[in-house]
Amino acid sequence: MQKTIFRKGIAKTVFYENLVVRSPAFLAGGFIPKSYTCDGENINPPLQIEDCPPEAQSLAIIVEDPDAPVGTWSHWVVWNIPVTTRIRSNHPHGEAGRNDFQRNRYDGPCPHQGRHHYHFKVYALDCLLTLGSQTKQPDLERAMGGHILAFGELIGIYQRE
Repeated sequence: MQKTIFRKGIAKTVFYENLVVRSPAFLAGGFIPKSYTCDGENINPPLQIEDCPPEAQSLAIIVEDPDAPVGTWSHWVVWNIPVTTRIRSNHPHGEAGRNDFQRNRYDGPCPHQGRHHYHFKVYALDCLLTLGSQTKQPDLERAMGGHILAFGELIGIYQRE
């Protein structure tokens, strides 16, 4: 996978291997079940991860809503997850940073109005990260720079009744 990133106005192209990210709870582009949202149990959905490079030392996950009216909203920021093919639902994984609800945990979809897209982004890293509990999404993204071996994402949709 090729991705162009911009830092201080300079474009840089980086290449990652592809991770396959799925969930037994919902299909790619499908609706996220209520139990994984603020209208339900508010627990993370299970994820399945395939094609992780053998040299990966850890995983990181960012769940975000780019459709939020205030800009991209972070729902889950977690790193130092032991390399695995399965992220269990409602189970502690790695080290959790601060989401945009100002909590160190998963907070599910909770749009005020309309249909929103939720990106479950999974990163395979070549190291463990040393970050504090106040770490937010931009901090994690900076810390991962140069350490990403593979990337994949699953996008789900949610709209409140």
